[in-house]
Amino acid sequence: MILYQPKNGYCYNSDTMFLYDFISKFKLKGKVLEVGGGCGVLGLLLKRDFPEINLTFIEKQKIMTEFIKKNLQENKLEAEVIEGDFLKTEFKKEFDFIISNPPFYQGTLKSDNEIKKIARYEEYLPMKDFFEKVNESLKERGEFLFCYDAKRVDDIVKNLPKPLKITDMRFLHPKINKKATLIMVRAKRHAKSMTTVHPPIIGFEGEEYSDEAKNIYKKADTNSIKI
Repeated sequence: MILYQPKNGYCYNSDTMFLYDFISKFKLKGKVLEVGGGCGVLGLLLKRDFPEINLTFIEKQKIMTEFIKKNLQENKLEAEVIEGDFLKTEFKKEFDFIISNPPFYQGTLKSDNEIKKIARYEEYLPMKDFFEKVNESLKERGEFLFCYDAKRVDDIVKNLPKPLKITDMRFLHPKINKKATLIMVRAKRHAKSMTTVHPPIIGFEGEEYSDEAKNIYKKADTNSIKI
């Protein structure tokens, strides 16, 4: 898959690749919304693998919506692209799935680059407001699949509104002896099942990607071009 990205903007990273793999373990169907689409990599990969889904992107930065459209055209895929603020948008439909690699860094802004700031920092999409809007935008049995800073597990549980309930989670550890840096979560409205904590992903074995990480990148099969 060819993916154009801004030379001086935010580019997708391994978090998106691991989230893509996590989401692809579950059967996507129906209407799917990606919140904060960036250049479109997550949604495009899932549309490629699940061609029957009805995909919508919402992205507040005009420059990034143009990259999404370019990447859709380049890869001969179809999706609706909305330029707008997710928290302020009134959708004409409810979604079966909402997916997102949201901005989750906290603290002082460390970049003068506006594109990077909006893509990285939680102040542009506060967790509580984000989760509540997701809950409102899902169908009655809809699902929410996303990633976040692993240190924020307690905040995720505290802020996830009912009837959303966590059914699956998986942690990413950079190395076997390092603390988890990323959590991937699946939550469903009105779920009755208990939570499954899946075996962790280990990013590196020594100085090389782990076998699982290598297989994820191979499955994604992306070629990034910065312009």
